[in-house]
Amino acid sequence: MKTRLRSREQPIARIDEGSAAPEDPEVTDAMLAAIAEADLVVVADYGRRLTEQPAIRAALEAAAGRVPVVWDPHPRGAVPVPGVVVTPNLGEARGFTGVEGGGVPFADEAALRLLVDWRPAAVVVTMGAHGALLRTSADGLPLVASGPVVKDADVNGAGDRFASALAGSLGSGRLPSDAVQDAVLVTAGFLADGGVAVLEATAPVPMPGADHEALAVVERVRAAGGTVVATGGVFDLIHAGHARTLSAARALGDCLIVLLNSDESVKRLKGPERPIMTAADRVDLLEALEVVDGVIVFGEDTPVEAIKRVRPDIWVKGGDYNAATLPEAAVIREWGGRAVTVPFFPGRSTTRLAAAIQRVS
Repeated sequence: MKTRLRSREQPIARIDEGSAAPEDPEVTDAMLAAIAEADLVVVADYGRRLTEQPAIRAALEAAAGRVPVVWDPHPRGAVPVPGVVVTPNLGEARGFTGVEGGGVPFADEAALRLLVDWRPAAVVVTMGAHGALLRTSADGLPLVASGPVVKDADVNGAGDRFASALAGSLGSGRLPSDAVQDAVLVTAGFLADGGVAVLEATAPVPMPGADHEALAVVERVRAAGGTVVATGGVFDLIHAGHARTLSAARALGDCLIVLLNSDESVKRLKGPERPIMTAADRVDLLEALEVVDGVIVFGEDTPVEAIKRVRPDIWVKGGDYNAATLPEAAVIREWGGRAVTVPFFPGRSTTRLAAAIQRVS
């Protein structure tokens, strides 16, 4: 049992009970059958000696030959069986390998060492706010997957959430590189929502996408008394005009949420040749911008319904809009928000940029 003491949402101490050296656990036929029949397996080794038992180890190694097996190792636990995906954090990787250092160079060196020592299918070294590093072989370059940084988070349970999300993603057929990125984003969403402090025993933790993460940002900013700013558009081929509008919008408050037209919505508004980039790519580009704190994709022709979900304090548009030509303005006023415009930069447009690319291609 782990009892956590917190003050003003900050963890200050943890009291562990039941940490004495365990006796040899019993291994039953039902346990072995459960492993043999599983579609995927997560080994959360807390050093309680179950993973030392030869029958369990044989069953797990056999399972790793047919389904994803994700093994979250423990400093007092058993060495993982070959063929599994191991997920040590930085501290654990240092203890298992003796490699010194920090950051990505250390994580990669430790992963390479564990590939030799443990013979896993893959090594994923979790690096906290810096994401996770994936190694499936000693050849080539490692993959580093990153996600949104969650400040002042209670990180208890983050490793468990990462391992379970990774297993679920691998079990659905995702490639290891995509599964690691999925797990990083899911873990960030878990922490942004409050982590273990808000879990209920009967409530599953959702697999968040961009919408979930954006709304979590809104909740945190609003709870802290900050100002939520939102803007919207297609953002197909992001250009200097977009960058200036987004920067100006972000300067008006404490977070900026972008409401993004879906691919179907863009086709209806712009014609069958658009969008040039899919919604997934447009989300990735926008989230990579430091001034953007979250993205929500909507399928309607106007962002009105999405605005109602966010309820921003300030709604920003670039260009020569006014209250009469902006359908969102009336909606914003329902909760006391304000619609504003920021300076328009002529000569920058996606249509002109796309035409120029076509001429030179």
